Amino acid sequence: MTDTGEHKTSKTLEKESPEENAGRGGTSRRGGGDPGGRGRTTIADGVVEKIAGLAARDVVGVHAMGGGLARTFGAVRDRVPGSGAKSVTRGVKAEVGEVQTALDLEIVVEYGVSISDVARAVRENVVTAVERMAGLEVVEVNIAVSDVKLPDDEDDEQPRLQ
Repeated sequence: MTDTGEHKTSKTLEKESPEENAGRGGTSRRGGGDPGGRGRTTIADGVVEKIAGLAARDVVGVHAMGGGLARTFGAVRDRVPGSGAKSVTRGVKAEVGEVQTALDLEIVVEYGVSISDVARAVRENVVTAVERMAGLEVVEVNIAVSDVKLPDDEDDEQPRLQ
């Protein structure tokens, strides 16, 4: 059998020697194509919720995350020795698809701040963090302001450093 320079196309993988591959001007790289495209990456809802929760807490004017009942149970849980760190997902709900995500946040704002300015800043910070870290398009960030922290209210959480 003579070699005409044509290669058979087959569904099976054929091994070529480096000499055969080099003879065609190719490299000896295995698998071909972009290595980043081999396989699938899935991101859990909880991962996006953690990213969004931390990003929202970074905004000046956000006192706490979550509604009254969630914060009460969270404050009790946080005081139990060995219970671990505060839940960063409190007040955050994410729906994650293959390439997009939508978020619902429930926040408590400090008295005296502009709620619309705080909500805008939270949206911007959350969208930036989630899109940068998870690579997902954030289609919406819904924010519910459930309470205002008054200066003379007893604090059920640790005071926030600013």
